[in-house]
Amino acid sequence: ECLSSQMRPLFVNGIKITQHKVKNGKLYLASFAAVLGPMSFGFVLGYSSPAIPELSSISDPRLRLSDEQASWFGSIVTLGAAAGGLLGGWMVQRIGRKLSLMLCSLPYVFGFTLIIAAQNVWMFYVGRVLTGLASGVTSLVVPLYISETAHEKVRGMLGSCVQLMVVSGIMGVYLAGLFIDWRWLAICCSLPPSLMMVAMCFMPETPRFLLSRGKRREAEEALRFLRGPDAPVEWECARIEEATEEQGSTFRLSDLKDPGVFKPLVIGVLLMVFQQMTGINAIMFYAENIFEQAHFEESDLASVIVALIQVIFTAIAAVIMDRAGRKVLLIISGTLTPHMNDCLIMTVFNPSHFIPLLHLNLLISCFAIGWGPIPWLIMSEVIPIRVRGFAGAAVVLSNWGMAFIVTKSFQDMMNLLTSAGTFWLFSCMCFLNIIFTVILVPETKGKTLEQIEAIFRGTSVRRM
Repeated sequence: ECLSSQMRPLFVNGIKITQHKVKNGKLYLASFAAVLGPMSFGFVLGYSSPAIPELSSISDPRLRLSDEQASWFGSIVTLGAAAGGLLGGWMVQRIGRKLSLMLCSLPYVFGFTLIIAAQNVWMFYVGRVLTGLASGVTSLVVPLYISETAHEKVRGMLGSCVQLMVVSGIMGVYLAGLFIDWRWLAICCSLPPSLMMVAMCFMPETPRFLLSRGKRREAEEALRFLRGPDAPVEWECARIEEATEEQGSTFRLSDLKDPGVFKPLVIGVLLMVFQQMTGINAIMFYAENIFEQAHFEESDLASVIVALIQVIFTAIAAVIMDRAGRKVLLIISGTLTPHMNDCLIMTVFNPSHFIPLLHLNLLISCFAIGWGPIPWLIMSEVIPIRVRGFAGAAVVLSNWGMAFIVTKSFQDMMNLLTSAGTFWLFSCMCFLNIIFTVILVPETKGKTLEQIEAIFRGTSVRRM
């Protein structure tokens, strides 16, 4: 079970304890099962790009989408996701992280089933709302599940895999859209959530949730599964319990006055707002439309190339996350990303297509190394465990609320401000991202969740 293990002495209350730096294969297995949710989420986000051009010209008048209906088809999923964030906040506190993940696979499957069997446009809308609802639950629960199960030395890498699987799902649906029609594409999109439900049956609940429910024995068993049989699970449980006792286990609205709750909540919300104001979801939702406006032949193939670049650079971010740190990558990404919007202007107006496509890929890579994965990772790291349901829901609601505003108003902004004005607006927001990161965002690299909470409370915990 242990792929590698190094031992070093640890003294707690004068007692020598053997601590392990464990890399356990089962931890990666549990993370893989969980990130099938973000892959499904990526399929939902990417589905509109290949489906809208086909549904806009379909022969059946009952299913043919007008420009306004196509706009709703692309953006209504974000309303479902916003509601899913609220639902997910309730679910993770009431029934736990594991069961929440298993149950959220149902609206994924039901939603895509409605799309497959659609007889009118309203069935499309309901299907998109259901898949959006599941996406909202997923976007909250999976980062929490991974952050609460992963060792701090690999938490950045595993947490970044959430965004990696999202963009992999987007690329997968773009690629599949080259070869199959919208109905078969919806069938393929229903497979990952079905697999996630089965796989999560064999994975443990997070130790922190179990301890918050007073289930010490189950928490120790979960840690042995995640860390390996020789890991000091009793000591780790005691460390988590000690931190929980210091801050309490229940949440009241009056707790929002506590800087240890208020500050991470504000940081989480603003991270999500600034992420969406880069305009990335509008770009990915309407990728094929953007290339068509640029008179780019084979716009569907160009979208696949863009998605592939996003996958590659998100993977690079995952590999270097625990070495470079979160804050450094956010600053680099925020500095380089404004150029992506300049390149989009070139993409729309430049008659030479190869160079704008190259620049567009560069801009996507700039976003992918920082502002793509890191806001979700930091959200799961900084929010105290006792408020993870409420605060997590607020953060996810902020993300998807802004996503709806940006995606639904994108075409209107293009008409009102022109393409140049729209992308210049996104560029200005990127500069605000940098200022916000430098001043307010803490570095969480290499710290346990208890140490991160202590930073906001203005206290300290023993370094392990």
